[in-house]
Amino acid sequence: MADQIFFGAAPYVLLTIAVVGLFWRFSTNRYSWSTQSSQFLENRTLFFGSFPWHYGIITILVGHFIAFLIPSLVFAWNGAPARLYLLELVGLALGFLALFGLLALIYRRITNARVKTMTSSWDVLILIILIIQVVTGLGNAIFYRWGSNWYAAAAVPWMWSILKFNPNVDFVRNLPLNTKIHIFNAMIFIGFIPFSRLVHFVVINPYKYLVRPYQVVRWYHRNPKTENIVQYK
Repeated sequence: MADQIFFGAAPYVLLTIAVVGLFWRFSTNRYSWSTQSSQFLENRTLFFGSFPWHYGIITILVGHFIAFLIPSLVFAWNGAPARLYLLELVGLALGFLALFGLLALIYRRITNARVKTMTSSWDVLILIILIIQVVTGLGNAIFYRWGSNWYAAAAVPWMWSILKFNPNVDFVRNLPLNTKIHIFNAMIFIGFIPFSRLVHFVVINPYKYLVRPYQVVRWYHRNPKTENIVQYK
């Protein structure tokens, strides 16, 4: 019964919240679609956190997306043990890279008074969700080997069944609890995206963030305030 609720009904609720939330935010407060960068407040720790976090997590997400579209490619690649070991080791390394970056970003928000002042409740909630996601992902890689195979064999068919409006929770019913938390937490993250600063992720190429030139940032608020203009990279 619990599986049917969390993996049969909840995905539609959270996806609906995400879609409706995106339209709501764009129509009511479109000028808030930005990262609200705090780089001008503190840059050194941000550099050591942002780069490993973005490179690690984005590469992992790209791998997940490719496996979602072409699961047969994963099985073909993993057909040779050497390639399977390589994929698992690369995924584990990227997970630790993302964890290091995320912890650095959390440390920055906790210890830097000016950045802490700018941190909203949504920021705290998203950081909690992200740390759970990364830690459970690493847990899968460390304690349940060959995760790329079960992802392609169980999680991907379940996701396609959701998109086809024919949810089949049998694909995920027997997965370890840590893995179920990882999957459900990812859905929660998607549902909360429209209400956080990460909303920019759905409309901006994330890799451009890593190589972009200097630009002018303007912050807009619903209530009239003095406009802050800051040049940063």
